[in-house]
Order: sequence, then C-alpha cells, then structure tokens
Amino acid sequence: MKLLTRYLSREIYFSVALVFAALLMLFALLDLISQLNEMGRGDYSLGYMVLYVALILPGHVYELFPVAVLIGTIFALVQMAANSELTVYRASGVSLKQLIYALLRIGAPLLVLCLLFGEVVAPYSEQLAQQTKLKAQKAQVNLKEFRSGVWVKDEGSFVNIRNVLPDTSLLNVSIYQFDESYRLVSVTAAKRATFLKERLWRLEDIKRTNFSGQGASAESLPDMEWHTALNPNLLNVLLVLPEQMSALDLYQYTQHLADNKQSTVRYDIALWNKLVYPFAVLVMMLLALPFSSYQRREGGIGGKIFVGVVLGLSFHFAGRLFANLGALNEWPAVLSATAMSWIFLGLALAMLWRTERR
Repeated sequence: MKLLTRYLSREIYFSVALVFAALLMLFALLDLISQLNEMGRGDYSLGYMVLYVALILPGHVYELFPVAVLIGTIFALVQMAANSELTVYRASGVSLKQLIYALLRIGAPLLVLCLLFGEVVAPYSEQLAQQTKLKAQKAQVNLKEFRSGVWVKDEGSFVNIRNVLPDTSLLNVSIYQFDESYRLVSVTAAKRATFLKERLWRLEDIKRTNFSGQGASAESLPDMEWHTALNPNLLNVLLVLPEQMSALDLYQYTQHLADNKQSTVRYDIALWNKLVYPFAVLVMMLLALPFSSYQRREGGIGGKIFVGVVLGLSFHFAGRLFANLGALNEWPAVLSATAMSWIFLGLALAMLWRTERR
C-alpha cells in the first residue's frame, strides 16, 4: 500500500503542478492585459506591471487550489486507468477504502500548502502589490466606499477618511464626536494624520468646531494628538478585499465592527470560508476518484477532463455566488461559506457509491 501511495502521489503532484502552470499563465496574461490601460501613470511602466501581476499570483494560487487539484487528480487517475494500472491495483486486493485513504494522505500536504498560501503568502503579497503599484503611479489610495470617503465608527465618534497614502498616513480626516446622549460635541477636520504608536495619532493643520448649550465656537490648531482604536493594520485591511485577507485579520476586523455595532455578515462569511476552503482540496480528490473508472464509451480521457474542468469552475463560481447571496440576505455565515463543499462532498460520495455498484 505504501508503494501505491508513493506512486499515486508522484503522478498526482506532477499533474496538479501542470494544471497550476497552465491556469496561472492564463490568469497572469489576463491580469497583464487588464493593467495596460494604467500604463504610463507616473512611473508605472511594463516592468512594474509585470511585478504587480507576479505579486497578485499567490492570490490566484489560493483561489484555484481546489480546481487545480480536481483537474490534476482526474488527469492522473484517468491516465493510470487507461494504462490498466488501477485495474491491476484493484485486482491485487486494494479496496476502495484503501484508495480513499491513500488519496486523503496525498491531499494532506496540498491542504497545508493551500492554508499557507491563504493565510501567509497571498494576503502579504496582495498588500505589497497594491503598495508597489501606488508608489509607481505616485498616487494616493482612495478609500471611497461612499462618495464622501470611508466612514468608521470608533467608540464615541464617527471618523471620515478621504485618502490614505502608501505609508498609511491619512489625508482629509474628519472626526465627529458625540456624547453619551448622542449629541454632537465637536467636529474636528485635519488635513493630515500620522501614526505615532498604538492608539495614538498626530493630527496636523486642524480646524475644530465645538458645540455646547451656549452655541458653537471654532478654533484652529497646528497639530494635536488623537487617541483612537484605529491603527495602520485596520486601515490596511480596508485596502484588501475580505476574501483576500487572512483569517486572523478577518477575526480582528470583525471584532472591531462588532464592538462598534456594525454589520459583520460579509466578514463572517469570508472568515468561515477561510477556515473551510482548504478542506475543499480533500473533497475534490474524493470527487476525482470515480473518474478512474475508465470507459471509452463515456468520453475517454478528454471527456472526463472536460467534465472535471466544468465541475471545478462550477465549484469556484457557485461558491462566490453563495457567499454574495448570503451577504445580501444575511444567511448564516457557516451555511453560506460551506454550502458548496457539502454539495460536492455529497456528489463525490454518490458517484463513489454508483461506481462501486457497477
């Protein structure tokens, strides 16, 4: 059995690597084409474009992991079945349970690799890609979720941030402070905010309006300290899509939103998806096993690989659809994030049962 596992692992890993190479080349080409309209902004030349595309590739690796594993495993198993290798293994006494166990052992390192890309490599490279692009274009990061900028609730105040520079300093910051009775106490408008240390920023070029029972009073200040729970890590989170963030960042930002009584649905779904998504690698390997039943009348190698491509892409895009529908309809985060994995696991078990019955 150890010999079978080693042989299967070599064939599957090689096939998965080939599929990854093809998919990443395709996605890299599409990303490069999409960046052509931004060439020439500042110093954003072809060299920077290639660097940017290379830095966002780890994100594609993570997204495509289940798809590549499914197609690669199908290709390896169908090739072995076509050469009667799997028939010889089954005839020599290898049971279906042993094959499943071998595939799960082979899939375990792939699961860890997927987790590594999703938690460490992809989030860091995505932020580095955005910072590299912004510096090359000599531009500011515009955080407009509304036309007035990004709004963040911070303890007893609402903060409006118009722009963030690549070094995470802020431009055009407005702070609306309220008292315990939700009456407006002051409005502070600063041209710039620079991070000093944990929970402390320096505001510069300030115009402040104070409100009291006697009326309003205005003052101008060259600078002042600003105590807030906001920090550069939270602001960097705003620059990355929830689906591209690490589970730790998602958890911290979700807690920040929950503490300020804001909606966390989208981030909850993204967090659960981060926790469950790597296990889809094992589901895909189980789904690939029934394809090892090689029969030319069912389409041969090409037909089965085509079915595998369709199933893989269906998993990828339908998973996104479920996540978006869950965020819109406020479905339970666990259901929205795991629905496709459960559906495909059920499909894999049904196909395995049907194959064994035959």
